[in-house]
Amino acid sequence: MELIRNEKVAENTVELEFKVGKEEFAEAVTKAFRKANAEITVPGFRKGKAPRSVVEKMYGEEVFFNDAIDALLPNAYADAVEAAAIEPVARPEVDITACSKEEGFTAVAKVVVKPEVEVKEYKGLKAIKKAVKVEDFEIDTELENLRDRNGRMVTVEDRAAKIGDTANIDFEGFVDEVAFEGGKGEGFDLMLGSGQFIPGFEDQIVDHNIGDEFDVTVTFPEEYHAAELAGKPAVFKTKLNSLKAKELPELDDEFAKDVSEFDTLEELKADIRKAKEERAAQEAELDVENTLVDAVVASMEAVIPQEMVESRIDEMVRDFEGRMSQQGLQLATYLQYTGMEMESFRKSFAEQAEQQVKIRLALEKVAAVENLEVSEEEVEAELAKIAEAYKMKLEQVKSFIPAVEIKKDLAINKAIDFIKANAEITVE
Repeated sequence: MELIRNEKVAENTVELEFKVGKEEFAEAVTKAFRKANAEITVPGFRKGKAPRSVVEKMYGEEVFFNDAIDALLPNAYADAVEAAAIEPVARPEVDITACSKEEGFTAVAKVVVKPEVEVKEYKGLKAIKKAVKVEDFEIDTELENLRDRNGRMVTVEDRAAKIGDTANIDFEGFVDEVAFEGGKGEGFDLMLGSGQFIPGFEDQIVDHNIGDEFDVTVTFPEEYHAAELAGKPAVFKTKLNSLKAKELPELDDEFAKDVSEFDTLEELKADIRKAKEERAAQEAELDVENTLVDAVVASMEAVIPQEMVESRIDEMVRDFEGRMSQQGLQLATYLQYTGMEMESFRKSFAEQAEQQVKIRLALEKVAAVENLEVSEEEVEAELAKIAEAYKMKLEQVKSFIPAVEIKKDLAINKAIDFIKANAEITVE
């Protein structure tokens, strides 16, 4: 490959003109002939046995040019990009401007590249860090959550229903004294106070005893999904079959032994406090990072190519689609449920995608200006960390995560650390 021209033709757009010589092109044409010849039929010859000169005479000497160009173009373009020292951010527009056996072929690629970036402020920035403080009520709340998760359901027979109970009921709904479809249930477990049923329904079960039969009068919400019921009053003939309540364990040392590795309640409390303090410290640190990075981005000057934003949106849509598939739901089905078109769905990511592109560009610039280099040992350590986290072999991880991408990510992390180290951070 010979790079003939590297010319800026617009903001963030360059044209690369490059040539593949006749020897390399001739070899590719020969390979294309050998690959295609098995399917070529020429009168007087067995299938796949016709000489190349006969085939070219019959179909024209350019018959294999396109296949040869297709085979050579990806590597030729990659070599031209490397020779021009540019960073494309989108697929190029490529035109073949000349092609012959005598000269090989010449191509012109219009390439959108990373923008020129200037970051004016990244040293001496100011940020306030929240002091780490965990209140006693936070510990108590966590303990109550643990009690709730470890509670057991017990049958209630000696009192009326109250909020928090799980009531087993039979019911049938009527509008204008006519039963409506989907309004009947038998042996249905309903936690009172959960808001699972129409507003007002659960409250009218409260204070009833097991075996009671009674009417529950409600009005369907105006925005109810079934249009024929929306806004209409209804009567549900209801029977309370049974009641269950959650019995919570006592908060004592035995409870601590049951739900944790600790022998006493005080040890469990101390562990909860430590975990909350660590989490609060991480959140405080992240808030500082976000504040500083936002300030760096605000001082950045660059014209962002829309192609970079669209590429980031593509990644975000793929991530979302992956999460949906883990829940057994296809993206097309999700869009149908939410009534969204793909275009509006993509637009919902646009603002976040643009900000993420700006952040990466700004931090890459800081890393470049400050010459924040990443060693091969650091890349190897990061790959090993990823392999351990996903329980994979190191070679597997290396096969699908390019080391150059890991190096870029680590350089960005170093840029953040540099900005923090050179900032004025006040703890409040």
